[in-house]
Order: sequence, then structure tokens, then C-alpha cells
Amino acid sequence: MSFELGDLSYALPILVLVVGGLLLLLMEAFSTGRSRAYLVPMTVLVVLASIAADVSVWSQVGEGGHSIMSGMLEIDRLSLFANAIFLTACGLTALLAGAYMQEHRFEFGEFYALIVFATAGMMILAAASDMVSIFLGLEIMSLAVYVLTGSWRRSPKSSEGAMKYFLVGSVASAVLLYGMALIYGAVGSTSLQAIANSKGAYVEPIFIIGLLLVLTAFAFKIAAVPFHMWAPDAYEGAPTPVTGFMAAGVKAAAFVILIRMCGTAFSRSELALGSTGWVSILKWVAVITMTFGNLAALRQENIKRLLAYSSVSHAGYLLIGLIATATVGNEARGPLLYYLAAYTFTTMGAFGVVAWLGRHGDERLQLDDWAGLAAKHPAAALAMTIFMLSLGGVPPTAGFFGKFYLFRAALGRADLTWLVVIAVLNSVVSVYYYLRVVTTMYFREPARESSPLQSRSVTAALVLAVIGTLLIGILPGWLVETASSALLGS
Repeated sequence: MSFELGDLSYALPILVLVVGGLLLLLMEAFSTGRSRAYLVPMTVLVVLASIAADVSVWSQVGEGGHSIMSGMLEIDRLSLFANAIFLTACGLTALLAGAYMQEHRFEFGEFYALIVFATAGMMILAAASDMVSIFLGLEIMSLAVYVLTGSWRRSPKSSEGAMKYFLVGSVASAVLLYGMALIYGAVGSTSLQAIANSKGAYVEPIFIIGLLLVLTAFAFKIAAVPFHMWAPDAYEGAPTPVTGFMAAGVKAAAFVILIRMCGTAFSRSELALGSTGWVSILKWVAVITMTFGNLAALRQENIKRLLAYSSVSHAGYLLIGLIATATVGNEARGPLLYYLAAYTFTTMGAFGVVAWLGRHGDERLQLDDWAGLAAKHPAAALAMTIFMLSLGGVPPTAGFFGKFYLFRAALGRADLTWLVVIAVLNSVVSVYYYLRVVTTMYFREPARESSPLQSRSVTAALVLAVIGTLLIGILPGWLVETASSALLGS
């Protein structure tokens, strides 16, 4: 493996985050006061600097791509577009977390460095073009998120959720590593492109078993049924800003690397299509995931668990987009990336309102706690309504156009029509439990007084999430075109 100094310019968005994370750790180490509120704007500055670097590299790589680190990373528009999604989730999490941690009295400065390092891991994962770099990026992201999940150390639920997430995540990592080892044994290389170019290896049983293990490991990461069992407890136990970060960032990172792997290493028609191909398997996983997620969400009274099962159902919708990339081709990648962007704004906004409503010792997580919110706090109720409608796919929100473009791309193949019909029916079902939240806020009398967080940073995060949800919904064309140009590098 060789290293060229010119590679640094292409890896600049990642390097900015790594250096920024180290600086945040140093600032925490030399802090003398109790408050760590000043770390919020510093984290936002690091995120903005990385976004600026991402935009610069976007124009630099053009429509092809540039391989760096001896082929370990592929810097192309797919990874750069994904970077923008991750950085959005990171910035919104930082804005939400400062006041939230102060209010619940577990503020610690390492939190901000951890979300920055987790985002750097996501960016490495999105650009990975070798199984070694895939595992490296995945573990950098995962280890940071495990710690973030259990960062509320005085909360038993936070510790329980972190332990479950860590144990299940460790099993998933072991399964992934074993699957990669089997693929390496069959092909003799860890490069995704070398795996794609291998002759005859894809028919070997050892290769097929390795492929299934790799897909199983990522099914854990995206919380696809039946590998979703960690999600409700981890989502409920984690600090609410971290829950949004997990639901948006981690899921997006896992799907982006699945796009890359399925578009290169596992793209052969003999491997993907047919009655025994991975596409056929994922079709049924998608059906079960979105159906179970929606049915389970119908019975939830806890808002975080409701959104957790909602996240499970959205993993099923996103799997349809992944399937379409194998059957339709490049036309489906743009809608899938657009959906991830829309989902990020919407999910971060929804969890942001949940974080905003709770106070120390009274998080207001039950649906009954949201009764009459519109009368006391109409702006917050309106924001939550927008997020709920977007998750349900109601126009003119980003969620509606995300599903519209994704399902339209899948309809390019006749054999996916039945899958889209099931997805549409599931979307109709999901509107019921999203509207439960809305009707509770607007049409029920408040049971008790609410005293939400008073924070400019939280307000800024919610305003940005609302603007993002509406803007890319009302004007979806430019983002779809940008996402459609984010194809795999040459």
C-alpha cells in the first residue's frame, strides 16, 4: 500500500473532521469551568468547514471519481453526496445536544468529539472500496455510537440500551468479518472491484455464504427485520439527540455502502437476480420489515419507541430502492439518495421536538404528555406536524417526494410492481400512527403544564430541519438531479 501527498486534498472532508474532533478533545481537557456550551458552536464550525471541503472536492472529482490510499477509498460524488447527509445529521445533533445535556445534568465535552468521530467513520464507510476500509469505517462509527448511546450514565435505560446495542453490534461485526473472510478465501482479494472482476468465484458456495453473512451484518445496522431487536430499546434509552443521530446517520451510512457493494462486488446478474439471488432475498426482507415496523408502531404509546419502529419500516422502503439499483440501474440511485436526505431532515427534526419538550426528570415521552401542545406551543406543534406528515409521505413534504421518486424508479421493472403496491399500502397504514401524534397535540386537552427547553441552539436546529423538510419537498428537482449525478466512480 502506498500513500501520495496529493491524496490528502481528496480526503480533506474526512481530515477536517478528524482534526476538529481532536481539537474538541483538547478543548475539553483544558476546560476549567463546568459548562461545555461553548463546544456547540465549535462543533458546528468544524461541520461547516467539512461541508466547505466537501463542496470543493465535489467540483474537483467531476462525474468520475478518484481512488486514493492504493484503492482503499473511492472519492466520488456518491461518497461526497453522502458526506453532506452525515454532516447535516452531525450538525443538527450538536445543536440539539448542548441544552439537552445541560438540562438533564450529564453534560460532558467528549460528546461532541464522539459525534464528529462517528461522522468521520461514516464518511470513510461511504467512500470505502475495499473490505478492509469498510470494516475500519464501520467500527469507527459504531464504537463512537455505542458510547454515545450510553452517555447518560445515571440513566438505567441508557445503560441498558447501550449494552444491547453493543452486544448485538458486536455480533454483527463478527458476522461481517467472517463473511468478508470467506469472500477473500474465494476471490483472493479484498478489493470490491477485484471481487466484481473475479471469474467463477461468485458461483462457489464459500463466496455465496460470505455474501449472505455480509448482507446479514448490514441488516443489523439498518434494523431490518428480523435483525431489528436492538432498535426499540437502544432508541428509547439513548439521549434523544443521539437517537436522532443513530436513526438518520447510521442508517444512511449503511445504505450508502450497500449501494457501493451491490453496485460493484455483488452486481453480477448471476449473483443478484434469479430465484436464489440476493435481490429475491431482499424483496421478502423489505416486505417483512416495512409491514412489521408499521404494525408494531401502531401499538406504541412511547413516542421514541413509535419512532423506532417507524425507522424500521423506513428501512423496508429503502430496501426497495436498493433492490431497484440492481434491477433498474443508475436511475434508482438518485431517488434512493434523495430519500436518505429527506429522511435525515425529517427524523432529526422529529427527535429534536421530542428533546425540546422534556425537562430534567420529566422527558414527556408518552403520547398523553403531548396532549394540548398546540394550544401552549403552536410553533413546536406545527413543526412536529410537518415532520409527522413527511414521515407518512404526505405532500408537499420531502417524505412524499422521497417515496414518489423511489417507488417510481422501482416501477421501472414489472417484477417490482407488487413490492411497490405493498409499500404504498404500508405507507397508508403508517399515516394512522403519525396522525395519532398530530391529533393528540391539536384535539386533546392538556393533562398538565409543560415547560420545554429554552435554547437558541435547539430552536435553530428545529428551524433548519423544518426548512430542509419543506424546501427539498417543495423544490425537489434540484436535489434529485444532484443525487442522480452521485453515481459510482469510474
